[in-house]
Amino acid sequence: MPTDSNNIASARAHSNIAFIKYWGNRNHRLRLPANASLSMNLSELHTTTTVEWLPTLDADTLAINGAAASQAALDRVSAHLDVIRRRLGIRASARVSSTNNFPMGAGIASSASAFAALTLAAVAAGRANLRERELSTLARMGSGSAARSIPPAFVEWHAGDTHESSYAEAFVHRDHWALADVVAVVSRRHKQTGSTAGHREADSSVLQSARVAGADQRLADIKAAIKSRDFGAFAEIVEEDSNLMHAVMMTSKPPLFYWDPLSLRVMQAVRDWRLGDGLRVCYTLDAGPNVHCICEAADAAAVVAKLRELSPDIEILQSGVGRGACLMPAKAV
Repeated sequence: MPTDSNNIASARAHSNIAFIKYWGNRNHRLRLPANASLSMNLSELHTTTTVEWLPTLDADTLAINGAAASQAALDRVSAHLDVIRRRLGIRASARVSSTNNFPMGAGIASSASAFAALTLAAVAAGRANLRERELSTLARMGSGSAARSIPPAFVEWHAGDTHESSYAEAFVHRDHWALADVVAVVSRRHKQTGSTAGHREADSSVLQSARVAGADQRLADIKAAIKSRDFGAFAEIVEEDSNLMHAVMMTSKPPLFYWDPLSLRVMQAVRDWRLGDGLRVCYTLDAGPNVHCICEAADAAAVVAKLRELSPDIEILQSGVGRGACLMPAKAV
C-alpha cells in the first residue's frame, strides 16, 4: 500500500518472454487463453506506472514516456480501470503516467509489463490489498500475458475455465536456473496488427487446433527440462513452440507476417551456434520481428558477440531472470 495520504501509488512490472506461448482465447471478453503457458520475467526490461485516483477529475488521463497517449491507448487503459473500479467500488477518474525502458509494440511484451504495473498501482492507490493470484487475474483482463508479469521469475499461467481459475503463479524461483535473454532488436517499428487483434484471428487458422492440442504436453516437457536444467531439451521445445505459434499467425485469415528477413537470419544462426558451436542458446519470438535469444547466463557474452558479427543493424538488449511486480515510491504526476 502507498504510504502517503493521497490516493496515489507507483508500481513496476517486468516484461516476460514466453517459452510456451499464449495465442488465441477460448473467451475473448475474459481473455481466457486457449492453452496454459509458461514464461520468464525479464529483470532489465520494465514499465513503471503511477496511478492517482482524483474525484475532481472529469475523465481518465494517460501519459506514456512523458507525452499524452493516443486516444486508442487511453481507451484501453480506461476500460481496464473500469474493471478495477468495479472490483474496488471506486467512482473517481484516474491520472495515469507510465514509462517504459524498452521498445513498445515491437514483440517484447510491453503490454504485459504495462498492464501488470497499471493493475498493481491502481489497486494500491485504491487502498486495497489483494493477493497475488487475484492481481494476476485482474491484470489478465487488460492484457492476457500481463497475468504472467505479476508473479516473480519463471511463471506458469493456468488456462482455467473461469475468471477466478485463470491465474498465474511462480513455477520455480529466480535462482533455480541462471538463464539470460539476449534480445536481437531487428526493428523498433510498432507492429501494424497488435496481439489483441491477432488472438481473435487465431481460430481462423487450420493449424490452431493442432497447436493447442499439443500444448499441454509441451508444457509438461518444458517444466521437466527447467526442473532438471536440461538446456538441450529446453531449447528444442522453446523453438518448436515459437514456430508453431508463428505458423498459426501466417495461416490465419488474414495472415500475420511478423518476421523480417533479418529475423530469419538470426533464427538460423542461433541454431547453428547451438548445434555446431555448442553454445547453449535457442530462439523464440513473440508477436513481432525481434528475436529473443535465450541462453545460459555464462554464454550470454558469446551470444552478444556473435549477434554483432552477424549484422550491424541489430540492437541488443540483455536481461536476466526478473522479479515480480512491486510497488515503488509514489510521487504526483
